Amino acid sequence: MQTNSLALTVNRLTHAYAGQPAVEDVSFEVAAGEIAALLGPSGCGKSTVLRAIAGLLPVAPGVISLGGKDLSPLPGRDRGIGMVFQNYALFPHMTVARNVAFPLRMRRFPRADQAARVRDILALVGLSEYAERHPRELSGGQQQRVALARGLVFNPDVLLLDEPLGALDKNLREQMQVELKRIHREVGITMVYVTHDQTEAMTMSDRIAVFNHGTLEQVAPPLDVYHRPRTRFVGEFIGDSNFFTGTIDPAHRGRVDVDGLEPIPVDPEACRRLGASRVDVLVRPERVQLGGHGVPEVLSMKVSVIVNYGDSVLVIGDARGHAVRMRIAGAQPEAIREGATVTVGWAPGDAHLIPRASG
Repeated sequence: MQTNSLALTVNRLTHAYAGQPAVEDVSFEVAAGEIAALLGPSGCGKSTVLRAIAGLLPVAPGVISLGGKDLSPLPGRDRGIGMVFQNYALFPHMTVARNVAFPLRMRRFPRADQAARVRDILALVGLSEYAERHPRELSGGQQQRVALARGLVFNPDVLLLDEPLGALDKNLREQMQVELKRIHREVGITMVYVTHDQTEAMTMSDRIAVFNHGTLEQVAPPLDVYHRPRTRFVGEFIGDSNFFTGTIDPAHRGRVDVDGLEPIPVDPEACRRLGASRVDVLVRPERVQLGGHGVPEVLSMKVSVIVNYGDSVLVIGDARGHAVRMRIAGAQPEAIREGATVTVGWAPGDAHLIPRASG
């Protein structure tokens, strides 16, 4: 297979079920060869968008195009798009080889070439020796590979994956994430991947589209979404977070005044760029440190819960009614114990400002 050079564009997509909008005015682009994750809570519209791209749902209004060509008039089978479903949707009465060959038969692929094509794709996913088995004779991970092979066998321009790892246990899911990345690297195909798992989206994708109640909140590379979320929802949904709501002090552009707390130090240039008065200040827990030794002392908190993960320690405390979370790499410091009061802080540049909507 060769790397695909066609970009996928979704422009102002809207779809409703029984008159109730499922997605509204959704627009984004996936560059050729990227893995894009559609991320959000259950019922946010991400699977609706995926099904619309596949041609399983009508688009009205909106345009879905591939390499500049409008796909709307085309039935799903003629769009050059493969799909892997969450439940795999394998035919139980067919062998692995026949399941994988099915899209080739439906597209009238030359019969003489079908066997070689199936053999190549089964080798790619590591299932050559299982060609004559039936789905019931395979593990969940192996069935997922069969579904993946079936989605790739006809060399589609885009591969859609609807929570394909959702039915797997944690260890197997992580193994399959590595395998999907390997296959993507070897094949070079554009993938659009639906998931509600933030960690999976961060580790798997080149770009994340975050959905909330049928609207698109942000589209950006994973680290941008994590460190520079556009909205509070994105900041709360992706990873762990500390949020403080306050007002930019016009006389001191390097701080935000928070009710009941000391002023929060922030980047003065960020204040100037924002120009807003009411803001949410996001500080990731791994940026919070014990005060002193060069670390600004921002606030005092009483430690309420300590969670030891082995490679890190999550400390949850209370600062005058504000919940504060601090993640410390390595072993638990002696000063940290439940019931203790500690001073914590962070560098001004580690605080990200998000303007609050008026009203």
